[in-house]
Amino acid sequence: MNFIIWIVVGGLLGWAASVIMKTEEQQGIVLNVAVGTVGALVGGWLLAPLFGTGTINQNDFSLGALVVSLLGAVILLAVVNLVRKGVPR
Repeated sequence: MNFIIWIVVGGLLGWAASVIMKTEEQQGIVLNVAVGTVGALVGGWLLAPLFGTGTINQNDFSLGALVVSLLGAVILLAVVNLVRKGVPR
């Protein structure tokens, strides 16, 4: 059951990050899930130690973990935009 919740929350976080970064027209549901879950990994490596919380990948669905995972997804999209276009949005 946690796997399904992880996929759904990852998809929602990926969609929210794509709305923040204005890339929602370029992404489908599969890419939103990928961005959300990989962004949670990025957030776990970079931001979780700073905030002292986990991420959704660690089965932590607290508010702090959701924020860290969302920020990780936004960072991931900024890096992808930087590599793809040379300018982060």
